[in-house]
Amino acid sequence: MADLKNIGASVSAQFQGLSGRHPGQWPLIPRMLCGVGVLAVVIGIGWFAYIDGQIDELARGEAEELKLKEDYKSKIQQAINLEGLRKQKAQVGEYVATLEKQLPSKAEMDALLSDINQAGLGRGLQFELFKPGQVVAKDYYAELPIDIKVSGNYHDVGAFSSDIANLPRIVTLNNMNLVAGKDGVLTLEAVAKTFRYLDAEEVAAQRKAAAEKKKGEKK
Repeated sequence: MADLKNIGASVSAQFQGLSGRHPGQWPLIPRMLCGVGVLAVVIGIGWFAYIDGQIDELARGEAEELKLKEDYKSKIQQAINLEGLRKQKAQVGEYVATLEKQLPSKAEMDALLSDINQAGLGRGLQFELFKPGQVVAKDYYAELPIDIKVSGNYHDVGAFSSDIANLPRIVTLNNMNLVAGKDGVLTLEAVAKTFRYLDAEEVAAQRKAAAEKKKGEKK
């Protein structure tokens, strides 16, 4: 017990009279504690200034590695299914080509309007209204609405609707309204919509308008 008291007193004595003295002149134990404190501060500063950033970078690298692995698996899967995807692409291309053949060009629109008119006349219907509307330009095609009003018997009106659906060009009947007269005559009011290609100049104009609109939205 006396030895412990002597040791404690010796250690305590080393911390006395340190004020005003250079740390290099301190006794051994205070110098060692001071060195440990400085080392702890340096380690702390190094951790927050360098190591912590390295850990974040490592975490980002691990996340990027996982993403690249997933991309690799996806591309391997695509490579395995490449032949099937090529066949699907060819089938879609054929389907699109078939649909494109059903879209008339600008020069063929008059003939298509005549076909719609003849479809009604061929069924003995009376046209009370046949009025093409304003062309609505989309990205790659134009839509032409036609207000029609025809009258005739039930079977002829039904056959006319079927004939419109079976035209070689795409024509749809919209907003249909049937009204039965007192004499058994049906009156059909509808908007027939047909579609055509945009020519090169019209496509260029559409793209220019879309670009200007996008540019205006950014301002």
